[in-house]
Amino acid sequence: MTAFCHKQLDFGSLFGKEVWADFEGGRITSDAGVLLLSEIDKRYGVADKAAQCIDERREETRIIHEMGTLVKQRIFSIALGYEDNNDAGTLRMDPALKTASERLPETGTDLASQPTLCRLENSVGKKDLRKLSEALLDLYLKTHPGPRDLIIVDIDATDDPTHGQQQFSFFHGYYDEHMYHPLLIFDGESGFPMAAVLRPGNTHASHKARKILKRIIRRLKRAYPEAEILIRADAGFAVPGLYRLCEQEKVHYLIGLVTNERLKAKSEALLEKARKGFEQSQEKQRLFTSFYYRAGSWKRRRRVIAKAEYTEKGSNQRFVVSNLYGAPGSLYDAIYIQRGDVENRIKELKVELKADRLSCHLFLANQFRLLLHVFAYSLCWLLRRELRGTELENAQVGTLRVKLFKIGARVKESTRRVWFHLASGYPYKELFTIALRGIRAAPT
Repeated sequence: MTAFCHKQLDFGSLFGKEVWADFEGGRITSDAGVLLLSEIDKRYGVADKAAQCIDERREETRIIHEMGTLVKQRIFSIALGYEDNNDAGTLRMDPALKTASERLPETGTDLASQPTLCRLENSVGKKDLRKLSEALLDLYLKTHPGPRDLIIVDIDATDDPTHGQQQFSFFHGYYDEHMYHPLLIFDGESGFPMAAVLRPGNTHASHKARKILKRIIRRLKRAYPEAEILIRADAGFAVPGLYRLCEQEKVHYLIGLVTNERLKAKSEALLEKARKGFEQSQEKQRLFTSFYYRAGSWKRRRRVIAKAEYTEKGSNQRFVVSNLYGAPGSLYDAIYIQRGDVENRIKELKVELKADRLSCHLFLANQFRLLLHVFAYSLCWLLRRELRGTELENAQVGTLRVKLFKIGARVKESTRRVWFHLASGYPYKELFTIALRGIRAAPT
């Protein structure tokens, strides 16, 4: 049987030799790939600019951890897969995380503890959060230089289950749970995040969308004066205020409509044609048309694209309101349904980076957490961009983490150098080197 003690572990024998393990390997990390994230961060100043958005409210004589170090520690930890502040209890001594956060791995002070990080999260105010939101949009503009012909903006909402007595946690009937209701906005072509806003759990999907989009649209127009802007959203954002905003700002839109009897009646002939086509051919039928329609809450008529689909499972009708010209089928298939990729980006944020781990009591603290997770995602996005032409150019964050971040290394600090001796058997040496070269060559 395997013998256990606090210093040595017996793993039996191999070819006549005893196999033992201990915890005396010295300064070793399992996350040496955080150095790549640190290089990306230094190249674009992500963490430092985020830290500058937070007003320093601590007494100067009692500060041990600079704001920039705290933000780096938190963002890098999230990217590495340690989403809870409780993880800081052991990670604060990790030599790779210390080095990435600009602390010497051996002689430098350990990083912040869980209570210190919690105090940071609970100290952030509304003004700080507004600045952080602007910093995220600034990062988007910096990483997407002009001139540009077309900018697609995808907007969507998601659920974030809550637990206990969290501020503004409410029951939402559609999701059938107590939750927050985050609003997320991405570039529809690149997948880069533009905005992340936490909202109370009982809000409508479109709550605050008009206000946030107005700010983003005007920043985009200043940065890319020649570009066309297109807003895409599902039926949760089918509200007159959003249409009016796009029309006033001369922005295109394709927004899903909730199916109702009036819309069905207007496309009844199309559906009947699809049904007959299926009965004759026994093959799936997808037909499109468009018409002008005015809902009771609208002040004017607007173009509606209708899809009538008929299969062995029966009929399926969908409607989209738009101010775009063009063939209905092309607008629907080539443009509108591509917005589904935003759901993949949200899934990546929630599954790979645990962006739904918003467990603070205070609502503003949870908004801060959400933004930290989005900044961590932006670093991974920037790293992925430097891997174009490799097997990881479309990799999910979880794959990047396993193949590029989770690297064992022994760390040594001398008078002149800090050495990371990476595992000799690491299988992605070439990809790691390619990523580093790409980062170094990236424009600042």
